[in-house]
Amino acid sequence: MSLENLDKALQAELETLHDEGRAKQPERIITDYLPAAGERGPRYRLQGEQKEFIRLNSNSYLSLSNHPALIEAADNATHACGVGPGAVRFIDGTYSHHIDLENRVAQFVGKPAAKIFNSAYTSNCGLALAISNKKTHWVGDQLNHNSIIRSMRIAGIPSANKSIFKHNDMDDLHRCFAEVGDDIERVIVVFDGIFSMRGDYAPIDQIQETADRYAHKYQDGVITVVDDSHGIGAYGDTGRGTPEFCATWPDIVVGTFGKAFGVNGGFIAASTTVIEAVRQKADTYIYTNPLSVADCAAATISLDICDSEEGLSLLANLKERTAQFRQGLSNLGLESIPGPHPVVPLMVRDTAKTRKLVNDLFNAGVLVVGLTFPVVPKGDESIRFQINAAHSKADIDYVLGVLETLT
Repeated sequence: MSLENLDKALQAELETLHDEGRAKQPERIITDYLPAAGERGPRYRLQGEQKEFIRLNSNSYLSLSNHPALIEAADNATHACGVGPGAVRFIDGTYSHHIDLENRVAQFVGKPAAKIFNSAYTSNCGLALAISNKKTHWVGDQLNHNSIIRSMRIAGIPSANKSIFKHNDMDDLHRCFAEVGDDIERVIVVFDGIFSMRGDYAPIDQIQETADRYAHKYQDGVITVVDDSHGIGAYGDTGRGTPEFCATWPDIVVGTFGKAFGVNGGFIAASTTVIEAVRQKADTYIYTNPLSVADCAAATISLDICDSEEGLSLLANLKERTAQFRQGLSNLGLESIPGPHPVVPLMVRDTAKTRKLVNDLFNAGVLVVGLTFPVVPKGDESIRFQINAAHSKADIDYVLGVLETLT
């Protein structure tokens, strides 16, 4: 049967997205990576563009994607085992590289066990499927990532078993516990470690203290879950993320290898029993092929680098460049949201001005992300700058100089 009628209906929906300002722009295509040289950090080339670009829209906070040791590890694993697993993990699709990475990430975040996924998105979905039952109540921050919101829908959690607290508002978190039904046996409190649009962090110590106050009321207790995808590797004294920064570790840690660690994939780290429940019950784990051995080998090396002197040096430069950029914005009289994380928002507070500034930065060879209405509320329009460890002092000075001429 022809797709003609479906195409017409979908085209109308796409036009609505465009009219409402919610349509994504055409995807730019990166064609080349130019290593750091002299005082400047790496540059990128885009299809159809002659100039080189500095990326301030990348989640690769430690700039490890092009690290020779990761490339070598991925290459060696591929030559040893091939480019794909050939099966899901419970049907002989598990390789030693998967187990090595799971053991390594569990050790890195200080949990007894871990299970890896194709992404943090599928990790969140799998976790919700594994630890929810009809007597579970979920409580989440209002700014939680889409993957957390979707995971609760996929797990079939009814609205009566969900509560939302105002962003980082502990008084409102207390209110959420008052909404929990008398028949509930376990409560899950879930939150981002770093809120990626804003660069601020969850006060995990306060959240855990609040959760502990109510744990005795429920048969299975109150379980805290952090998705620290933007924090792990890029935050804290040794890169252990928001839990390290707050000196408090939640019960379950979800994270990604696709940001600071520079590779691909996600993970859940928790008790051995929780991880076995994930293996047995998480559809997003059971019914899809796992990461390639190349991804696993590279991610394992990335974790090793993070625990080395080199990793600490990268983290130190990331902190310095972030502080330099934040101070530069302040010196220019520009508004941001305070915090030490390398996600640095520039609050523009006007959709048209935000779009123009993003375009002007592009013309100056700077890649950034603009967040405009209706993606964010009117008055909250901003540009998200993301500092990476390979950015040099000269790079940050250049971007600040461009901003000075444009604002």
